Amino acid sequence: MNNQLRQILVVSSFAMTIIVNALANILPINGITTGDLSDSIPNYFVPAAYVFSIWAVIYLLVGAFTVYQALPAQKNNGLLKQIAPWFILSNIANTMWIILWHYQFVGLSLIAMLVILSALIAIYWQLGTGRYTVKREEWFFLRLPFSVYLGWITVATVANVTSVLVVGGWDGFGLPEPLWSAIMIVVATVVGGLIAVRHRDIAYVSVLVWAFVGIAVKFSDVLPVAVTAVVMAVIVALLPFVLPNRSVGLAAAD
Repeated sequence: MNNQLRQILVVSSFAMTIIVNALANILPINGITTGDLSDSIPNYFVPAAYVFSIWAVIYLLVGAFTVYQALPAQKNNGLLKQIAPWFILSNIANTMWIILWHYQFVGLSLIAMLVILSALIAIYWQLGTGRYTVKREEWFFLRLPFSVYLGWITVATVANVTSVLVVGGWDGFGLPEPLWSAIMIVVATVVGGLIAVRHRDIAYVSVLVWAFVGIAVKFSDVLPVAVTAVVMAVIVALLPFVLPNRSVGLAAAD
């Protein structure tokens, strides 16, 4: 891919994502907002409304990455060449998720969510987070945005799976919904914990803690959910520190 074309496609695909996400709530698409659709599906895994403000942080950080990669000095950056196709794919999948979700194709929306998750995992791996140190510039414009983004999509994927099961009428083998939600919180902790332990990524872990606390706040009167969310938040917060100290690139080198 031509370097200049790559930069243009990265900017264009991100702009498309921002516009569609904005229209989803301004119009809104199909006459209902993204949050209202989430609330219409009984799901004990969805956190309190304030937690979704993290999207503003994600888009600011990813926007900073988008501007950074478009700079003339980054035109021949080999690492940016590697992650660009995955980033473009994640933006296309993000846009498709909004459309599918708003038209209530919940099952198909999960496929789009899994594409986003897979693309972000590919980017995360290529960035080498947790494997070696980098300059502060690279940490801020590349690693930080995708650590936060991946952290949130980890949570969103589990929530999406739960929504698909609810809409599909799954009875959870007869177990109460709060208990199944508690199990899903543990599942999210295991998935996130693998990254937390291997990469000791504080930004990624912080997003999981933010989401789990938000679940506990929303369902404070549902003890199995609230207690599990709080306990898992504490566990996942401690996981990055269970290994002996080593250089992981969080405090980026100059």
